[in-house]
Amino acid sequence: MHHVGLAELAAAVSNAGGLGIITGLTQRTPQDLAAEIRRCREMTDKPFGVNLTFLPTVNSPDYPGYIRAIVEGGVKVVETAGNNPAPYLASLKEAGIKVIHKCTSVRHALKAESIGCDAVSVDGFECGGHPGEDDIPNFILLPRAAEALKIPFVASGGMADGRSLAAALSLGADGINMGTRFVATQEAPVHENVKQALVAATELDTRLVMRPLRNTERVLRNAAVDRILEKERALGTGVKFEDIVDEVAGVYPKIMKDGALDAGAWSCGLVVGLIKDIPTVKELVDRIVREATDIISGRLARMVV
Repeated sequence: MHHVGLAELAAAVSNAGGLGIITGLTQRTPQDLAAEIRRCREMTDKPFGVNLTFLPTVNSPDYPGYIRAIVEGGVKVVETAGNNPAPYLASLKEAGIKVIHKCTSVRHALKAESIGCDAVSVDGFECGGHPGEDDIPNFILLPRAAEALKIPFVASGGMADGRSLAAALSLGADGINMGTRFVATQEAPVHENVKQALVAATELDTRLVMRPLRNTERVLRNAAVDRILEKERALGTGVKFEDIVDEVAGVYPKIMKDGALDAGAWSCGLVVGLIKDIPTVKELVDRIVREATDIISGRLARMVV
């Protein structure tokens, strides 16, 4: 949700009854994040969270500074992702913050549980962005997580409507986490070209890039993605990040703000095949809850009478 998870969308999700999340590293500095948290507070009096993705980089972001901004901003939920959040858990816990760690496998979810995370987001192979390297879809991953975990977990990847919610609950999850679907909403602070591209796409229009680098990312197919895949085919196991840097580094502002859809690769889940409209966030959340309630109390209930 880079350059998508801004205050406008986070506040809209929280106001609609969900837990909105600000994407922390979209903000270039801890001071910028502090300002974004204040801006979100002006738009909602409901709880919201901040995502902090711990990246394997040479020049690491100022994570202690970002955490100070979160703590001082009174945020009580942090979604962590990427590398193990253990080095930062104590600071978050001391501030009374609940930590939800994003995991793409049961073994990672169990590790998150063992180090003290309060909940996990279990991300299946269907998800946009980084689905891990095991390629396990949610029809298998969610029941496995339900068998193994003692802490709560939400389902991520392929979540778009009431059917998704009812299915996730049936498979053992305690809720759902949506990314791609929220991009195609009226409040999402992205260019209209991005929203229309999601509506026009089908479930056949995503691709997996950076597999040879073991940094797999699911993205929407475009000209830049085709170039990446051609380089990966031509260079094989010898491909390096430097070979595709023009298509993946620093491209999100051009795409999300300017609507230059072919400027680079951008994350998109298989759920794009279920996106048919651009509602308000409240309309979407209300519809999901209504559909799930109808399925559970109606169609499914009739099957066991």
